[in-house]
Amino acid sequence: MIKGISYLSFENGLSNNESIESALSQTKKNGFDALELSVSSEGVINTNTSKAECEIIRKKIDDSGIFVDSIATGMSWGVSPTSNDRSIREKSIKLHQDALKVASFLDCKALLFVPGVVKSPISTDIVRYDKALDRLREAINQMLPIAEDLNVDLCMENVWNGFFYSPIELRDFVDSFDSDRLGVYLDIGNLIGYQQYPPHWVELLNSRIKRVQIKDFQENFDWIGSFSFCDIGAGDVPWKETIAALNAIQYKSTIIAEMLPWDETILSRTSAAMDQLFNFK
Repeated sequence: MIKGISYLSFENGLSNNESIESALSQTKKNGFDALELSVSSEGVINTNTSKAECEIIRKKIDDSGIFVDSIATGMSWGVSPTSNDRSIREKSIKLHQDALKVASFLDCKALLFVPGVVKSPISTDIVRYDKALDRLREAINQMLPIAEDLNVDLCMENVWNGFFYSPIELRDFVDSFDSDRLGVYLDIGNLIGYQQYPPHWVELLNSRIKRVQIKDFQENFDWIGSFSFCDIGAGDVPWKETIAALNAIQYKSTIIAEMLPWDETILSRTSAAMDQLFNFK
């Protein structure tokens, strides 16, 4: 497994305005071997970034020695492929098709995407579950041919979108498409917030897991309970068992820490925690 950090974890990453040079420098300085880029409708890397521009970025990556083979997008939060508005759905599909092309231009082999919204605390959309499933299937059917042609894995993230609460449902949905390019981007920390056990998801999804993101989550349960994302190792993720499950399915790709919000020591703290838990050093 390869120790990595998400572009979103940098000071200006969430706004997609951290320079590539800064992201690569901080990645190396803080002891990470890999960086996951981000693509949005605007910003440093966006859906209109040209092949020539991407080649310049790739040269900077190669010169840095940092491993970069995946790119993430959260465009579905604002432009959902499951929206009740057809024009928004069509726009979302086009944006994600363009994101796949940018991924290919950058020589990235995987695109993380949010598979639409049923209901979420960070979205105004409320969509009936069966309609969301049908609309997501329609969107993927239009995205997969491009992913296959470009040799880029299309990776659905499990995220707080009111969608795919069960690893069995997610497994069967992926298997319903006749394509090895469709898979899962498993976010370990996101599972804890809806009372799931990450090792079981790893076991059930198995080779469908194309990439892995990590964060930690802490819940204080009582009649007026609270919760929060927190430093890796300080929350409720069963790390020993989860890492054992990843080893059991012979997962060998990147482990990308996605740590928000940014503060001056979040990168160094995260790097040290990953070294301790994963025995990276």
